[in-house]
Parts: sequence; C-alpha cells; structure tokens
Amino acid sequence: MFHALSDATRRAILRDVSREARTVGQIAEPYNMSLAAVSKHLQVLERADLIRREKKGNFRMVQLNADSLRAAQEWLAYYETFWTGQLDALQNYLETAETPGEDVRNGNSGAGTEEE
Repeated sequence: MFHALSDATRRAILRDVSREARTVGQIAEPYNMSLAAVSKHLQVLERADLIRREKKGNFRMVQLNADSLRAAQEWLAYYETFWTGQLDALQNYLETAETPGEDVRNGNSGAGTEEE
C-alpha cells in the first residue's frame, strides 16, 4: 500500500476518484501520459486494494476503496503518537537548555573569549 501511495501521480488519481467514480479516459485527461501508463498506475493501486473497478455499460468505472486506507491510517496513527512524544521531548529539552546569551546550536555560551 505504501509503495502505491509513494507516487504523486497515484496519489492524485486517488484524490480524483475519491470525489466520484471515473473512467480510465477521464482519469488520464489531466495527465500528459498515455492510457497505457495510466493503466499501469491503476494496476498498482488495484493490487494495493486502494481502488475498485466496476463495469457500467461499455465503461470500466474506477472508484476509491476507502476501507483499505483505514489500515494505513491506523498504522500511521500509532507512529504519530510516538513522534509527537519525541518532538515534545525535544522541545522541552531545547526550552530548558537555552539560557539568555547561550546558542545551543553552536555550543557557544555567548561570553566572548579574548585572544591572548
């Protein structure tokens, strides 16, 4: 799933089909690529279970399979908690380490040293 989501074109396609079901031709319209190239992107999205194709008349309609995104969202939510805690700890460290005249980034205390 994350491989499928790593490509900007595939993410844009998902955004498009999340609004309404579209044909392959409609999906390809805004992109400067062949129908074959768009079909390859759709195959990746379909293998990741991010889209569904449904035949309506002579057309194959493509729509978002939002249920499969739930697993990715849950995985990311778990790590979001971890990273939020890490970033909060970093912020606390930086706030307590900094004193007036002290530059934590360079290790300079702000007090000039005279050359002898």
